[in-house]
Amino acid sequence: MRTVDVSGKFETLREAKAYGRIRLSKECVEKIKNKDLPKGDCLEASKLAGIYGAKATPNLLPFCHPVGFDHVEMEVRLAEGCIEVFSTVKGIARTGYEMEALTAVSVALLNIYDMCKNFDKSMVIEEIKLLDKKGGKSQHFEDLQGIKAAVITVSDRAFKGVYEDKSGPLAKELLEKQGAKVVYYKVVPDDKSLIQEEIKKALKEGADIVITTGGTGLSSRDITPEAVGELAVKEIKGFGEAIRIFGTRYTPKALVSRGGGYVLPNSKIVLVLPGSKGAVKDYLQMLGGLLKHALKMAKGEGH
Repeated sequence: MRTVDVSGKFETLREAKAYGRIRLSKECVEKIKNKDLPKGDCLEASKLAGIYGAKATPNLLPFCHPVGFDHVEMEVRLAEGCIEVFSTVKGIARTGYEMEALTAVSVALLNIYDMCKNFDKSMVIEEIKLLDKKGGKSQHFEDLQGIKAAVITVSDRAFKGVYEDKSGPLAKELLEKQGAKVVYYKVVPDDKSLIQEEIKKALKEGADIVITTGGTGLSSRDITPEAVGELAVKEIKGFGEAIRIFGTRYTPKALVSRGGGYVLPNSKIVLVLPGSKGAVKDYLQMLGGLLKHALKMAKGEGH
């Protein structure tokens, strides 16, 4: 039993809105309207209860991450024979706030029930639902359906058979999980001309995206960024910045990686990744959902 691992996600602005309704007798609605309940102002108390509920979500639901949020807003309305509750939860995080919004509504409705139970035995909580959610993967990221991809591992030792290439097959697996069709795979030594030759072969096979692994360090043999850079017309600086900035969450050694992204003259994308399996997994999961958007921009389709 485990929670979902969100450590590889970007922190983005996220928002969730939820709604709920409780049916009450007309007499009870009048008591609430006139603030005649012994426990006080039901509407204001229920707003406060909803805020407490949002904050308590990870303590109530075992698989919810204890994420911080920046804003909670509760609205409690008297309507014909019922009370309607609306919640909005907003913040910057790696996971969404839908459960916080739903819990806020649920606790607010339960507070109404608690404050009115001595006066209305017919109360029914009729509906609790999510109205909207924004941010995160659903808004900013796309799968790779319809995209053809190639994987090129750059390693002297893997090319010579000293050890088995594991980062390349992992890249293929991750690309396929995101919906891409991998049309080319090759292991090459740390040789500039051979790297460039394999990229050109991959493009001839129809690849829209080329993922290279390895050759991003600081030794004299680490020349993958230079090899790709000579073929490119633009560098996607944000990809390299993300690899180094977000990579430091896993290890400070990410700061000496020279991985990044490039646009080729034919509007294809090359993503240059470090050679370790961990780096390939983390960075493809982090950047893979942006590759289709990068392709569209390279083709002049804009945002």
